Amino acid sequence: MKNLAYWFYQPYKWIIVIPLFGIETVLCTLLILITAPFRTKIDGKIGEMWANILRFIVPMRVEVIGKENIAKGESYIFAANHQSAFDIILIYGCLPAYFKWIMKEELRHAPVLGKACEKMNHIFIDRSSARASYRSIQKAKEILTGGTSVVIFPEGTRSRSGKLLPFKSGAFKMAESLDLPIIPVTIDGTRNIMGPSISTLMPGKVRLVIHKPIDVKSYAERHAELVEATRNAIESGFNK
Repeated sequence: MKNLAYWFYQPYKWIIVIPLFGIETVLCTLLILITAPFRTKIDGKIGEMWANILRFIVPMRVEVIGKENIAKGESYIFAANHQSAFDIILIYGCLPAYFKWIMKEELRHAPVLGKACEKMNHIFIDRSSARASYRSIQKAKEILTGGTSVVIFPEGTRSRSGKLLPFKSGAFKMAESLDLPIIPVTIDGTRNIMGPSISTLMPGKVRLVIHKPIDVKSYAERHAELVEATRNAIESGFNK
């Protein structure tokens, strides 16, 4: 049963939050397309601005733990659990690193979004063949240097219950190929901000826990143990 706070929030959500979200997204996308030819890290600042404006108007209060585990100028693979579409907003606004997303090759052809992501130099993984996959990894290696990191969701999809789903091995095989440290990231509470649809959007508080890096080299030939270590770290970050 919906409580009083839910009904009070509905006019604000539909009249203020959702229209502003649409307008802001269009303006930031245009800004990215305009500034893309300069190949600076301004796209990261635009993404951060987009996310922080949105979480301010929702509002979504955030507690960030473990910023000290990210060394300036280092490249990482951030492996996070996935609870909600708001995970993207949380990471853009609160993860203190310049990063790219891993995306399916098919998304390159999505109207507007695909072009914007291509201009931002996000990494498209083509798994249509072994050769295409190899080319994608080589391209990623060129991008992920000098403090540019990447974010992956090892579950591969959102967890409706908030509990961790099984981790897909493909993300970790890519991590091993890129030879970068993995930083597990726990996202706790975003599914209470927004569930499967925008109609469930509500204000609230979430936690972002940044764990210590895991050296991929120390798990050579022990792929299953690397997956387990990452999963255990993410699970340890939840409020019990």
